[in-house]
Amino acid sequence: MTVLEFLLILIPIAANAAYPTRFLKHSTILAASVEVILSLFIMRSPQITGLFYVTALTSIFIVMVSSIYLLSSIYASKYFTDGMSERSIKTYYFMSNFFVASMLFSLVINNYGLMWVGIEATTVSSVLLIMVERSETSVEAAWRYLIIASAGIGLAFISIILIYYDFHTLTVTQILAMPSRITLLSHIIAVIALVGFGTKVGLFPVHTWLPDAHSESPPPVSALFSGVLVPTALYVLYMVYQIAPTMPFYAGFAVATIVASSVFMSYQYRYKRMFAYSTMENMSMALLGLVLGGVGIIGASILLVSHTFAKSAAFYSSGNIFLQKKTKIIGEVTGIWSSMKTTSASLLLSSLAVTGAPPFGIFVGEFIILLRLASLHLYLIFAVVLFFLGASFVAVNYNITLMLFEGKDEGKDVGGVLRVIPLISAIVSLLIGIFALVVMNYAIL
Repeated sequence: MTVLEFLLILIPIAANAAYPTRFLKHSTILAASVEVILSLFIMRSPQITGLFYVTALTSIFIVMVSSIYLLSSIYASKYFTDGMSERSIKTYYFMSNFFVASMLFSLVINNYGLMWVGIEATTVSSVLLIMVERSETSVEAAWRYLIIASAGIGLAFISIILIYYDFHTLTVTQILAMPSRITLLSHIIAVIALVGFGTKVGLFPVHTWLPDAHSESPPPVSALFSGVLVPTALYVLYMVYQIAPTMPFYAGFAVATIVASSVFMSYQYRYKRMFAYSTMENMSMALLGLVLGGVGIIGASILLVSHTFAKSAAFYSSGNIFLQKKTKIIGEVTGIWSSMKTTSASLLLSSLAVTGAPPFGIFVGEFIILLRLASLHLYLIFAVVLFFLGASFVAVNYNITLMLFEGKDEGKDVGGVLRVIPLISAIVSLLIGIFALVVMNYAIL
């Protein structure tokens, strides 16, 4: 099985060998297709070896990354056609391959220090992806992302140093196998890691790069950022959390981010930025489920997988709208159901999915996490979270309803792959929810 993990990391990098030719796009799509197959093999029988640490939870994240890698590569092949130079298109594929390899490396490696290296590599490899369209706002967003994310990762490095100081090793399996010994230093490690890696996750108040980077990046990049980069950083944060569970502190940050993101969504007037803040909320719910433990981890896993596809669909659909309307302002997009039916359907499905409407997977995940809160008698947190989840649902879907159904638009929809990819992503999120509900019902019976 170790060979599979090696291939998982190396194949995206190998695809870049086609950079001098005109086949880089094709080699990337081929590499992404192979990655999906490899990830499914790994999911069938995850193994922990000396070099790699791949559990059932890890394998879920690997499938998420490889799936959005493939969908974004296919979507980009048609999105980057008009007004983009060949050099910029090649830059996208070249850097996205390194970006994906960095995320996969962070997920599978059995060493906290090398996990940190992988997360740092995602920052370096993704900066150029944000500004691949060379707009003034995207360049500004890229610089803000680089500065803020690097500061956070620098702080996370301190937690890695302290881990080595405390345990005299950075090997994940060795540290997690040691008898539990909660000390002041281990709590300090957990807190510093929360702020450091939490910057990449987009936790409030160290989230400020996220709405800019997500909203100014091209849609396939936004999908990679929101769908898999932020969850990958969350996975690494959770791995550090297991060294010294500091549940009240982590849960407090998660709830604060849910509240803040809900407030931010309530007054957004740009649809991509609104979905970016929704990512903060979804990741915070997932973090809450992970730190609550028990069935909360199951809820977080279902939420994360569903979010990966639903949020990607939202950004792909947003990209289609921008291609046709040349605006990111919600109020300037009206009545598109009459002219862009397929894109409108995928946008509606994805907006319902990311806000936790039943029977989508995020609803199932949030429901399980809320049950976990109730079982732990954390009723105040339960009430606060439920209220702000409801507020976010209203804020997002009210704006989407206006975009779709208010007035009548005389334009036309995009064609081919650009219509199909977001619809597939949204439907997958729906199927995940239905499957999870069926399994839950079977387990109860």
